Amino acid sequence: MRKYGLAALLACVAAAPAADLRLPLRSRVEPFKGSGVWREVRFEQSFPVKETAILICDMWDKHWCQGASARVEVLARKMAPLIERARKRGLLIIHAPSDTMAFYKEHPARERVLAIAKAEPPALLVLPDPRLPIDDSDGGCDTPEKSYKAWTRQHAAIRIDERDAISDNGLEVYSLMRQAGVRNLFIMGVHTNMCVLNRTFAIKRMTRWGVPCVLVRDLTDAMYDPQDPPHVSHERGTELVVEHIEKHWCPTVLSADLMRALGR
Repeated sequence: MRKYGLAALLACVAAAPAADLRLPLRSRVEPFKGSGVWREVRFEQSFPVKETAILICDMWDKHWCQGASARVEVLARKMAPLIERARKRGLLIIHAPSDTMAFYKEHPARERVLAIAKAEPPALLVLPDPRLPIDDSDGGCDTPEKSYKAWTRQHAAIRIDERDAISDNGLEVYSLMRQAGVRNLFIMGVHTNMCVLNRTFAIKRMTRWGVPCVLVRDLTDAMYDPQDPPHVSHERGTELVVEHIEKHWCPTVLSADLMRALGR
């Protein structure tokens, strides 16, 4: 069953029409190094469909923080049509709801990943890792709850197809990408300052393995409480983390631009 699943995945990727996604990306540069003055830059980049995947990070059915859970609900429903269109166009969809693999143990999309031989990743690139611009040391919840494991699966609004993949393990995701000939990783989900940066399948690790990443900046959220430094709104706190990622880790794109590039 697992061998058949892997063959089906590779066949789907191979059968996808050769095409490029031409996208406007945003990044930030410090023209005069050490000045602390950063400038927003925009540029266009092409991504071959058959070499591109979307990874959905920790979009759980429930979060211990009510504020976070409410925002995930909105994000999931905004994310769902984009995922459907991306799958139809031929992109590989990777669902990464951490700590829920037991729920998916018999799902074909999970079995498919388990069938793949592990690839040896390259040595990690040594890259600077500056501190975040927000204080999330208390967990970052903006509503008065205490942490506990509230999630059991991915949010039901985001459909998982048998052609997709399910994993919460960086080596599994890297191996899947190498097997499928995927070189570029678009990442969406939560939370930008925590899991989206730090999971073994997410931006820091993949970037250090030499995988070009792009954050879908309006399909993410931060764990940030405005009562903590720098004492800005929750929305601005998320924006600050996105800007931090653009400075130090990878460019970003808007979901509307990605949707347009995917076509109908």
